[in-house]
Amino acid sequence: MNLTGLHHITAIASDPKQNVDFYTRVLGLRFVKKSVNQDDPGTYHLYYGNYEASPGTILTFFPWPGMRRGRPGHGQAYATAYSIPAGAVDYWTGRLSDLKIKTEPTVERFGDQVITLFDPDGLRVELVASQETDSRPATPSPDVPADYALRGFQSSTLGLTDIQATAQILTGNMGYREVAQAGHRTRYTVGNGGPGTYVDLLVDPNLPHGLNGAGTIHHVAFRTPDDASHEIAHGEIASAGYHISPIIDRAYFKSIYYREPGGVLFEIATDRPGFTIDEPLESLGTHLGLPPRLEPHRAAIEAALPKLN
Repeated sequence: MNLTGLHHITAIASDPKQNVDFYTRVLGLRFVKKSVNQDDPGTYHLYYGNYEASPGTILTFFPWPGMRRGRPGHGQAYATAYSIPAGAVDYWTGRLSDLKIKTEPTVERFGDQVITLFDPDGLRVELVASQETDSRPATPSPDVPADYALRGFQSSTLGLTDIQATAQILTGNMGYREVAQAGHRTRYTVGNGGPGTYVDLLVDPNLPHGLNGAGTIHHVAFRTPDDASHEIAHGEIASAGYHISPIIDRAYFKSIYYREPGGVLFEIATDRPGFTIDEPLESLGTHLGLPPRLEPHRAAIEAALPKLN
């Protein structure tokens, strides 16, 4: 199986306008795609990432207005971490304080400084000032200077009651390898390693059982280069005895879904064709993108969706 790291992470939100404002203005991400939940077209699917909308930078949301608050915990992807430059900690702690964003005290993790903050729905987001080289370009933003900007994902943390079975599928089927361990946390990487590849398994007895809702992560997607490697991954996961979805064409990538033994929903997504198939790079996120099967219903879908600024 040829996995190269994290592709995207999808979470649940409540107010879509509030969600757009936080991730574009507070965190300085680019709004790269406005689409719909393909299983519930009356709900947005909002995508944020770097300027090029590269795999490994894409955080997406299903915002259901009025959705009750969830509870992050065991059986879920517990936190999403972004890579920031090593010298950006003071900038971000000051910025988040000035904007009155809820945070936790900065901590050290595997030699890096980690700022934990919470979005308007309580989603746990981490900014990791990594000592490792991260050559991914800064995202141009009128709100966040390039010297301090988010580069893309650093890691995803899974909350578990036991790591054995999850570690087995990561290392036995998905090609990951263990690279660090401290306290309740064990880190795994794949391919060439580095920011954007890490998955941390967290077995913390203080974590509650997770409940789905606004402010929780729906699934974690891993990247694979193309259709051929995607089909191989599908066959290997199925042969290992896991219940796996058929290959689904999501227009911007192809997807397969399965639930790992700890309860977290995993996806494997292709790098191609990408987010520029229906919008030029320079104008990503400016119109409602729909997969071909929903295009005949565009007028009704647009009429039902709340307006975004």
